[in-house]
Parts: sequence; C-alpha cells; structure tokens
Amino acid sequence: MQFQFKIISAESIDIVVPLVKKMSKPSITEALLLERFREMVSQNYECIGVYNADNLIGVSGLWFCTRHYSGRSVELDHVFIDDTYRNKGLGTQFINWIQDYVKSKGYEAIELNAYIDNEPSQKFYERDGFQKLGYHFVKVIG
Repeated sequence: MQFQFKIISAESIDIVVPLVKKMSKPSITEALLLERFREMVSQNYECIGVYNADNLIGVSGLWFCTRHYSGRSVELDHVFIDDTYRNKGLGTQFINWIQDYVKSKGYEAIELNAYIDNEPSQKFYERDGFQKLGYHFVKVIG
C-alpha cells in the first residue's frame, strides 16, 4: 500500500475529529473535540494526516516550542493510526516522516506523552529511540 503524509490545513481540521474520538475518553464528545481543535490551530500547532488514497487513516498533532532542557522541540499529540492499519510498519514510517519534517524546520527534539496503560505504544516509542524522562501530570482546575 502507498501511504501519503501531509499537513492538514487549519480550514480542514474538522476531518481529524472522528479519528481522535476513537482514542479519547467517552466524556470528551465530538463537539468538544471540534471546539478544541478549532482553537488549537490558532496556536503553535500543526496537524499531520496519514492517507490511504483519499481516506484519512492516521493523525498526529505537532506542538512547536522551545524548552530549556531540549531546545527547539516538537511535542507529538494524539498520535493515532486506525486499527486496520496497525502492525504493518506504518507507525514507523509516520514517525520517520514527522522527524524529517520537523528537522527540516530547524527543530532538534521530539517529545510525546503515552498513556500509562498503553504499553504497546510505550514499547513502540522505546524501539524507535524515545527515552522515558519523567511523568506527565494533569490537574483539571475548571
């Protein structure tokens, strides 16, 4: 299969909601995701899609920033490949494409968070050279 990786424009961001909904908590509705994505595209955020022909089958958000410990870095967010396309090497192709893309923009590190209970993704990222540096904590205050 021939896959394409391309940036999803801010105007087309709505197309990622069904895929991201598959990995979200049940309490996060599609309407809420849509609202959040429309806000995200106005910040230092880009979204990359994986396509099989014209079908969006994977997605990853990219948050661009500079960190004191890693320099110019990109944080991957909501990395998701549709179940049908997993375990076929597509995840590695996707991460490699992202790595080349962000490197071409002058960034020097890639970061991400993986859910504690998602051991398969943790193993995938470790095999790809990512290192565990700490824990990510969240406190909802609203």
